[in-house]
Amino acid sequence: MALNSKKRPETVDDYILGQPVQVRKRLEELRSTIRKAAPGATEKIGYSMPAYTYKGMLLYFAAHTNHISIYPYPSAMEAFKKEIAGYRTSKGTMQFRHSDKLPMRLISDIVKFRVRENELKVESKRTSGKPSKNKNGE
Repeated sequence: MALNSKKRPETVDDYILGQPVQVRKRLEELRSTIRKAAPGATEKIGYSMPAYTYKGMLLYFAAHTNHISIYPYPSAMEAFKKEIAGYRTSKGTMQFRHSDKLPMRLISDIVKFRVRENELKVESKRTSGKPSKNKNGE
């Protein structure tokens, strides 16, 4: 369960401001890294968490009592399986304890992977003749 989840945030700013002070800086750093790695991405709230889309969903993140999680989808988890071996993970989630430094280079690489993956999916649909759902491919 996310921290301070009593009120549903409407924006990523709301989400970050709703977290304890000591967690906010980490979330802002994470947000900045994601934005730099995916400058064309749209930021929104999904499932009451910050979410990023670019030609489809890229990833989510959330603050929890003892850690921050990112949810970059199973394909990214598989692609970076060696790099993430030292972190607590599940099929589509990575956890970073509050006591540990966030691996921003790794997170950036994962976001860039997801951007490329979504671009390839859109291109594949275009070349196969299947129309995308909307102009952003979402």
